[in-house]
Amino acid sequence: MKKTELRGRLLLLASIGISGIGSWIYFIALNLVVLQITGSALAVSTLYIVRAAAAMLTNLWAGSLIDRLNKKHVMIGLNLIQAAVILWLAFSNSLLVIYVLVGITTAVGAAYEPTSMAYITKFLPEEKRKRFNSLRSLLDAGAFFTGPAVAGLLVMVGTPATAICINSIALVLSALLLWFVPNIEPKGFTTQKVQRLSFYMIKQDWHLVFSFSRHAVGVMLIYLLFSFMTVLMTATDSLEAAFSVKELGLTEGEYGLLVSIAGGGVLIGALLNTIIVEKIPTSWLLGMGSMLTAGGYMLFTNSTTFFIAACGCALISFAMAFANAAFYTFYQTYIPVEIMGRVGSLYGLVESLCIIIVTALFGILVEVISIRLVVIIGATLMIIVALAVWTCSLRVLVQRKNVSVEKVST
Repeated sequence: MKKTELRGRLLLLASIGISGIGSWIYFIALNLVVLQITGSALAVSTLYIVRAAAAMLTNLWAGSLIDRLNKKHVMIGLNLIQAAVILWLAFSNSLLVIYVLVGITTAVGAAYEPTSMAYITKFLPEEKRKRFNSLRSLLDAGAFFTGPAVAGLLVMVGTPATAICINSIALVLSALLLWFVPNIEPKGFTTQKVQRLSFYMIKQDWHLVFSFSRHAVGVMLIYLLFSFMTVLMTATDSLEAAFSVKELGLTEGEYGLLVSIAGGGVLIGALLNTIIVEKIPTSWLLGMGSMLTAGGYMLFTNSTTFFIAACGCALISFAMAFANAAFYTFYQTYIPVEIMGRVGSLYGLVESLCIIIVTALFGILVEVISIRLVVIIGATLMIIVALAVWTCSLRVLVQRKNVSVEKVST
């Protein structure tokens, strides 16, 4: 069993690492393809709206199926569907077709994340999850560091379409690796027992999630606070390039160097996290990571020179390695695996909606007040939210009291 578990962990990590690098290649190459077709920055920005809208629509119903299906088979199927759609996208020249295909692949990705989280939680014993999540954070950091570099190299020697095809191949390889991971569903579990997806089923599932949230107020408060941190970071990041160029006066080359420094910060943070993760409680890792991340944004948004901005970027990416790994562990520990897909999908819907609203609000505020003041407001809100995350983590997670599905169903 131990040998099977070890092989399963290695295959899972390899699958995550390969698809992670492929995703970065796809993300950068897709922007270049749209820019080549239209020459419009607005067309590129529209991609983000399409992605957010597709994720929201998927999160409405995906959790209802995820929790009732074989997680391993779903992950393999979603990877293969995404690979086929992305391959089609690589050879598309119509902007409308590209938007539709991007919407489909984003919808598939939105379903994949809670499915993989549920699989990992069921497959790994609780005492092995922190180590696994720290290694996963390290792989994410490696993808962030190497993905853009590989994408740039592929574009230089080929075309953006070639780079997108590479991502399709990476997804097929990721699915192939998943084929050899253990099947964690109990005997007798079969997808044939799944009811037909209906409005009534979705309504009942939403009621279950709301009932669980009422029984686990402290846990869901931490979840929502950390999600709002993500919302604020996304909205602030949308102004990062404009802030760097207009307020700091950086050249494109200097801004590119900032991104590279951020990649280095992620890698160093993830490496350190793998060393200390077993020695520090999840509550401290989550709270400390959130506070340091917010502090990095505050340093960056108040910077006046390249050096200070670089220190802020490095601190942000360094701290996020701890925060993300701790959040994965928190989620796997306190959310019942039987409803994990539904909880992740429903609250993912809320997060996507908030990202659209807050990002649009920040964009409007930029037209009214200065970019610097807007990003400082964002960083200040992050400090407040991060402090709340840390406080709640220390009060709630130390006194662990899990809520069972049977309790909230009654």
